Amino acid sequence: MKTIPVQEAVGMVLCHDITQIVPGQVKGPVFRRGHIVSADDIETLLDVGKASLYVYDPRDGYVHEDEAAQRIAWAAAGQGIVLGQPTEGKVTLSAARSGLLRIDVPGLNRLNTLEEVTFATIHTHQVVTAGQILGGTRVIPLVVPEDLVCLTEDIGRQHLPLIEVAPLKAARVGIVTTGSEVFHGRIKDGFGPVLRRKFDDLGCTVEEQVFVSDQVDLTVAAVMSLRRHGYDLICVTGGMSVDPDDQTPAAIRETGARIVTYGAPTFPGAMFMLAYLDDTPIVGLPGCVMYHRASIFDLVVPRLLAGETVTRKDIVRLGHGGLCSGCPECRYPICSFGKGL
Repeated sequence: MKTIPVQEAVGMVLCHDITQIVPGQVKGPVFRRGHIVSADDIETLLDVGKASLYVYDPRDGYVHEDEAAQRIAWAAAGQGIVLGQPTEGKVTLSAARSGLLRIDVPGLNRLNTLEEVTFATIHTHQVVTAGQILGGTRVIPLVVPEDLVCLTEDIGRQHLPLIEVAPLKAARVGIVTTGSEVFHGRIKDGFGPVLRRKFDDLGCTVEEQVFVSDQVDLTVAAVMSLRRHGYDLICVTGGMSVDPDDQTPAAIRETGARIVTYGAPTFPGAMFMLAYLDDTPIVGLPGCVMYHRASIFDLVVPRLLAGETVTRKDIVRLGHGGLCSGCPECRYPICSFGKGL
């Protein structure tokens, strides 16, 4: 910061507000802190009694807060992200489309370890909608050294995309509903309508639902039939507990699918199974998916639709934040459920 005559301040950054006082008419800032002085401002500054100013000179190797925030945001943003114009030194990042938000959390943490740099986001791996605000970034001072901005850009390149919205595949879904009580018509199927609604919200279509009793061979045959039809995702519902009559996990294993997990550290959703039959994901869904607005379904299925290969390690990480608080009015995803990352 330095003091210079007003006439020499063009192109420099004000370090303080400039107040204008007209008795009985106005009292307030005519120029705000951070304003870049232009030639047209000189007469106004002289009129309010300012012969000298405290300024930063960008030519001294410093970058204005607006430019710094823009450069940090550009370096971090991947596909599906829209950057807003700087407002009081802050740039907001929003979703250009609906999809799955993915944030490189280690990269985000690296940025925030830099003194005078801030970058905040909502939680990763949640479904977002077009126009939704996802994050914001700014530097703390009015100006920062060029070297600092270059370092943030380098981190952004190393972790690119640090933040992105991945599109969800408009998947064709097949469902196998197990349970003798449903198969024989003793009770009405409750899973199908719930899954159709959930998949419809995700832009997918349930094209076939097959009902079978609790026999392993019948469940295996139904899964393999759906696989031959080329569906992108197969859901198997019912029979997911350890009761002797619940044979769904055994049936999924009998298909020859590669089992990723049977069990997840989430409540609701502990009796969840994930497997892959070649490249086709198979999800074994416990009954809680019918009764809870947010469950293991909402934590895993969108990631599958975004093309991610979900691993056992991914499932384990759900434990921190995997307990639903059972709020009287569910506000998912604006809550802690599934947000351990």
